[in-house]
Amino acid sequence: MTASASSDATFNSREFRNALGRFATGITIVTALGPEGKPIGVTISSFNSVSLDPPLILWSLATNSPKLEAFRQADRYAINVLAADQRGLSNRFASRSDDRFADVPVRSGPGGTRLIDGCCAWFECSHEAHYPGGDHLIFLGRVERFARGDATSPLVFFDGAYCWLDMDEAD
Repeated sequence: MTASASSDATFNSREFRNALGRFATGITIVTALGPEGKPIGVTISSFNSVSLDPPLILWSLATNSPKLEAFRQADRYAINVLAADQRGLSNRFASRSDDRFADVPVRSGPGGTRLIDGCCAWFECSHEAHYPGGDHLIFLGRVERFARGDATSPLVFFDGAYCWLDMDEAD
């Protein structure tokens, strides 16, 4: 076991990030409509359930993201839970590309949010609140609609790399 001190004088942010990377997370793309009505989307791994009653989820976005203000102003957004074969989409929506939706098969949810075809699940949310969280802004969303997709193997991120679960081989 490698230990790192946690006092402010010796705190190593890189080591902290590496340790956090040992927690496997699912990969999602959050989509919304920007202020001009153009679809926006970003790849995130900070998606979490919060409450069943009422149905609430949370996710966070770096405060230096060029999409932060557009998401902060959005009344609605959709969480698209990526399948194992959607690694390319994850990379595209994590990039600085302006046209992330080019040739991506989508359908529109209520309020115009984009639901990406082929995902494991979708959560269509209204904006409930947002909170400062250090170098991120935490978004709390109220789930209004959700669906499970046909994809059974999710895309997962662990220790700085993509991986996936083969649910067909799980016992």
